[in-house]
Amino acid sequence: MTEIRTPRLILRRWHDSDLVPMAEINADPRVMHWVDDGSVRGLDATAEDIERWEEEWDEEGFGLFAVELMASGELAGFTGLSLPEFLPEVMPDVAISWRLGSQFWGQGYASEAAHATLEFALQDRGLDRVISISRIGDEASANVIDKLGMAPEHETVHPVYDVPLQIHSIDLTEFQA
Repeated sequence: MTEIRTPRLILRRWHDSDLVPMAEINADPRVMHWVDDGSVRGLDATAEDIERWEEEWDEEGFGLFAVELMASGELAGFTGLSLPEFLPEVMPDVAISWRLGSQFWGQGYASEAAHATLEFALQDRGLDRVISISRIGDEASANVIDKLGMAPEHETVHPVYDVPLQIHSIDLTEFQA
């Protein structure tokens, strides 16, 4: 079982008990504002998401980690690696992403989890390049991307939701783990 510990977080595979807290995160319009078309997701959709994330772990050897606060055991959200199949122009690149509950914003958790995920990508999975895909205007994600040392690569448009996207990348051979 893959687990990463940072000073404040545990990045781990998904447990059945994560469904309700992740569904609560996905039901928050503030959290979902910058995701796809901004629609919130319910319990069933979240269950399908978690099932798909776990399948990606089994098929690819990487996926989205559940992010747990070490001090309290609370589920804060997710971070991890995935194949961005929704955006064929960037395939076969691997993308890093994150989504945390709004009560966990502004505390450095996303940056801490994402940094550990890049270390995992380089050291454990041998990837030499990772991208990020963010909605243009999402300043919170832009701050995390900047802290990771990712460089802007190009802009594009989401093929389904027709929203502007910014692609960033990092060459992990230059990443300071």
